Formats: sequence, structure tokens, C-alpha cells
Amino acid sequence: MSHKPGSLLGGILLITGSCVGAGMLGLPILTGLAGFFPALGMFICAWLFMTATALLLVEANSWFSHRVNLLSMVEHSLGKIGRVLCWVIYLFLFYAVLVAYITGSGSLFSSTLHEFFRCQASPWIGSLFFVIVFGLVVYFGTRQVDLWNRVMMGGKILFFLALFFVGAQYIRWSPLLYTEPSLAVFSLPILVISFGFHNMIPSLTAYMQGDIKKVRLSILGGSLLAFAIYLIWEVLVLGVVPVAGPSGILEMYKMDKEGSQALAAAVDSRWIDAFAQGFGFFAILTSFLAQSLSLVHFLSDGLKISYKKQENAWICLLALFPPLVLSLIYPQLFFKALNFAGGICAVVLFGIFPVLMVWIGRYRKEASSVYTVPGGKILLVFVFAFALFIFIFQLLHMLGWISTS
Repeated sequence: MSHKPGSLLGGILLITGSCVGAGMLGLPILTGLAGFFPALGMFICAWLFMTATALLLVEANSWFSHRVNLLSMVEHSLGKIGRVLCWVIYLFLFYAVLVAYITGSGSLFSSTLHEFFRCQASPWIGSLFFVIVFGLVVYFGTRQVDLWNRVMMGGKILFFLALFFVGAQYIRWSPLLYTEPSLAVFSLPILVISFGFHNMIPSLTAYMQGDIKKVRLSILGGSLLAFAIYLIWEVLVLGVVPVAGPSGILEMYKMDKEGSQALAAAVDSRWIDAFAQGFGFFAILTSFLAQSLSLVHFLSDGLKISYKKQENAWICLLALFPPLVLSLIYPQLFFKALNFAGGICAVVLFGIFPVLMVWIGRYRKEASSVYTVPGGKILLVFVFAFALFIFIFQLLHMLGWISTS
């Protein structure tokens, strides 16, 4: 993909950027109903689970001597049926993700113009501008995405630190000590999505020119950095915002508000509003670049389009034009679809599929690999059982058979 392999720092930031998106702002609300310490337990479980399945994907990716994506990997192990399921689930999930990011960018663009320049602009103009400018970055390939992502990650970290230092003075121990362990498991599906960087692994492997050690270190470093950012954000919001009462976690949950809004309401600070908006801007950009690039590579692999100096222009349009149109016409429909089906799609793609692929590749096809995840069949069975538990739990929750009330 380039004359020189990608850097470890770039790989770490690509993984972190893929994880830490605008959806992170809502994590404290969705996990805070159970309390900080039960939520921390779920964070650890989700991180361990998703890191294990990511390394399984690295093993499956290492079976190939040429650049592939998830479709080819799934078909190699699970056949034509697996390939069709992968097409459907992957496109549904990541088109929906891009719809959310494009819609968010348009709204942010419009509000920023109004606040700083006193200009009125429709959100669709911002969405179109966003897709054209950053779609070009994706078109020029992984190296350009890496370089832009580093800048955007720097901005995201600066705004996040500013948000933390302004809000840290309001942190108290009493809200952090609240616990309701029975609600902890409800946060698992959204936490799985929060550590869902797996679609970047084939692109990252190609970018590192097959250097599996650098890919593994990028995954471990990037996911741990994301974990640290999530944890700091949880401490800030849950240490300031009470669970009950006006503007509390429960009320914000019912009103579909996110963490920065709860924080701003609890301390009545314009600075927190401003820093949260800046953080959201950079969070959207880093996630958009990472997810767009991986979707382009997925489509290129599925349609057998070879990589040259840049990405294929028509594939870039196929990746970005449908979610742009859908974000302008049916944004709320896809937000709901993402909220209801995202957990199931992510668990199947990034939990169940990797286990099945490695099991068949190792023990039936005896595929040759330069890297094998330790743990053998015991690890595979445990990871599969955990994925199946999340899948069934989320399905029952969607059907209304279990609820948080």
C-alpha cells in the first residue's frame, strides 16, 4: 500500500480513532444506570472480549499472502452463506454508522456557523461539504487517512483534556459509589460497539505490509488508549452528575441526552458546552475517516477491485453517496436501526464470525499461519459462549422480554 510500512503510532491512533467516536459522549448515560464500579466491570469484560476476537481476526488475516478484507476471510472459512451474511450485516451496520456521522457533521457545521459567524446554513450543506472534503482524503488512501487522523486525534485529545480539567473540580465521591449491579449487563451491547475497531484490521494489516507484530501492538495499544479515554470520561460524568433528580443520569436517559449535556446541566458551564462541541467535532471526523476507509476496502474486496495508487473513485462514491442521501432523507430511521440492531450486528461480525473462522481454519482446513492466538479450543469456546450470551440478551431486550425497568 506504500513503499514504507505504516508506523506503530499511526496504527495505534487509527485503532483508537475507530473506537472513540461521537457515540462516546453517550456512554456514561447508558452505563451510569448501573453505577461506576459495575460499569467498570462491564468495560473490562467488553475490552477483553473484543481484544480477543480482534486477535483472532489477525490470525485469520495472516492466512493470506495478499491484501484481503473481511468478505474474503469469511468466505474462505464459512463458505458462500457466510459471505452473503457478511455482506448484509456489514453494509447495514456501517452504512448506518456513516449516516449517523454525516448527519452529526451537518448539524455541527450549521450550529458552528451560526454561533461564530452569525450565518444561517442548512445542515445538508455541512453534510455535503463534510463528505466531499473528507471523502477526498479517503480516496487518496490509508497513508493520507493516517496523517489526517493524527491531526484530528490531537485536536480530540486537546478538547477532551480541556473538558476534563474544567469539569474535574466538580467531581465528588458519592455519585461514584452508587451501584445497581442488576442493570450492568444492559450496557454490554453498546460497549461491544464502543470497542468495535475490527473492520480496520485488514486495512491495518495491509498498511503495515503484513507485519503481524506491529498489527498486534497497534490493536493492544489503540484499544487500551480507548479504554483509558472511556474510563476518564466515565469518572468525570458519573462523578459530577447524580443518578436521580433533575438533570440526573436517569432523567437524561429518558430524554435521550448524552454525557456532555448532562455535565453542562449539572454545573451550568458554557466552557463545558464549548469544549464538548469541539470534542464532538473531532470525534466525528476521526471515526468518519476510519469507518469510511474500512468500508471502501470492504467494497473493493467484495467487488474484486484492485488497489492502485489511490482508492477507486467509484468505490468511494459507492461507500459515501448512499449514506449521504440517507442522512438527508431518513436520518431518524437509521438512528433507530443502529440503536436496535447495532449490538447484534457487531456481535455477529466481530464476535461470532472470528471464532468460527479460526476454528474451521485451524482444526478443519489446517491453515498455515505466522501467528496463532494462544488458548486453543478452550479460549474459542469461552469467547463464542460470551458472544452468544450478548446476542441472545440483546435479542430478548429488543423483543421487550427483559427491560431496565
